[in-house]
Amino acid sequence: MTQTHSKSRQQAEIAFSKAQSQFFARDRAVEEQEAIVRAREEKTLRLREARLTKESDDRAAATASLILKRAKKPDLHTATPQPGSRFEKHQRQ
Repeated sequence: MTQTHSKSRQQAEIAFSKAQSQFFARDRAVEEQEAIVRAREEKTLRLREARLTKESDDRAAATASLILKRAKKPDLHTATPQPGSRFEKHQRQ
């Protein structure tokens, strides 16, 4: 049983179909944009975490390096003068 519709009804159905298609296309575009924004935010967060971790590691390495240098460097106030040094000569006078 085929139904015959009036010409105006057929035009209305065609217009509705086009509107519905545009709506779904717009909905897909919005979903796509949201996915892009989410991916960008996730990447930004991941990169920020990596940068902060690297900065923290660099800071810890620099601190350790300074501590090591200070441990190797003799303290001038408590060090004993080396024989023949200017410091020793001033001490004798």
